Amino acid sequence: MSNLLKFPDGFLWGTATSAHQVEGDNLNDWTEWEKENAERLAREARIYWQPWQQKKFLEMFSPENYISGRATDHYNRYEEDFDLAKVMNNNAHRFSIEWSRIEPEEGKFDEKEIEHYRQVIWALKKRGIEPFVTLWHYTNPIWFQKKGGWLNKNSPKYFERYANKISRSLQNVKFWITLNEPDDIYAFYAYYTGRYPPQEKSFRKTWRALNNLVSAHKKAYRKIHENCPSSMVGFANNIIYFESKGIIARIIKIFANKYWNFWFLRKTFSYNDFIGCSFYRHNTLSSFKVNQNENIETTDIGWEIYPKGIYYVLKELKKYQKPIYITENGLADAQDKYREKFIIGHLNWIHKAITEGVDVRGYFYWSLLDNFEWDKGFWPRFGLVEIDYQTMERKVRPSAQEYAKICKNNGLIT
Repeated sequence: MSNLLKFPDGFLWGTATSAHQVEGDNLNDWTEWEKENAERLAREARIYWQPWQQKKFLEMFSPENYISGRATDHYNRYEEDFDLAKVMNNNAHRFSIEWSRIEPEEGKFDEKEIEHYRQVIWALKKRGIEPFVTLWHYTNPIWFQKKGGWLNKNSPKYFERYANKISRSLQNVKFWITLNEPDDIYAFYAYYTGRYPPQEKSFRKTWRALNNLVSAHKKAYRKIHENCPSSMVGFANNIIYFESKGIIARIIKIFANKYWNFWFLRKTFSYNDFIGCSFYRHNTLSSFKVNQNENIETTDIGWEIYPKGIYYVLKELKKYQKPIYITENGLADAQDKYREKFIIGHLNWIHKAITEGVDVRGYFYWSLLDNFEWDKGFWPRFGLVEIDYQTMERKVRPSAQEYAKICKNNGLIT
């Protein structure tokens, strides 16, 4: 006898994308960085990735893999892609606006591009899909980067001007996400480890960028509410579940949660109407060692599949007493071997958290489409929809059909 694990009425079911990863033909700091670093990334693939990954994904050795180019051509095909989201019974979709399209020169706004995003929003709404608009998903206009990017003391004001223009122009949007993973992903990789542009390696610069991003979020929050008083505003926070084994590991976990998972949220707490929680990873701490996971099942990029982790993360977030949306949750799985199990597993644990009083109101699988995965390029396949990058043909994966049933039933059949 089957049983339905019902989610709350009005629960939002969707998928997520970001402009640079799917639109194609962008011109920003990332497109410039790609051209300068594609050959290096192709060479380093032999060092960075495991033999089984190298054997399975030969495209990682091609410099072209690291050039976003036309990506999935979503800029021109968004109607077709939203039809697929509708077939999946999605009632929400998260996407980002490309700042460099809107403000290609400092202080000069492109009304044609604003109209494009107005049409994107209309295309979602006429399909009964609620837009979640992200203002910034890692990429910066070239003029902004030339001024020092997020190290410039005026960067929060530049972002405020952009947020003001967009929220005044697109007032029929209810849900806004100012910044995507600003601290533990962007600032850490861009200014500390040097994996992302501008490839700095400085704690001092990391700290400066973080504080400017905090200020930018606060300023954008105020402007959006000034222009759209009834809107809901937050940011997307990437959160890792840290599991500790031993006294030393428990102490490290306290610091990891405080400074990795929740620092930005604490700094901006009063400037968030909801919490955006992006969850991908589990990290087992043992004494002073990190990433001591069992790795019984892993994704194509080597991340352990551990659905229970999202339950622990949500329980941690309960104390903040704000609505929670899962802004990203997904895996790289080219063969679609684990995706259905992955989604069902995570949703089971999300449902358990909800029954225990955690106010989760929506779930966005990452991603609707296969896409350009930053410094990894095109070979990791996250999409519910498979993309043939030669022909741009869309093909719905079997896991998407299962996700469609969940969305339609507003719950899991067990």
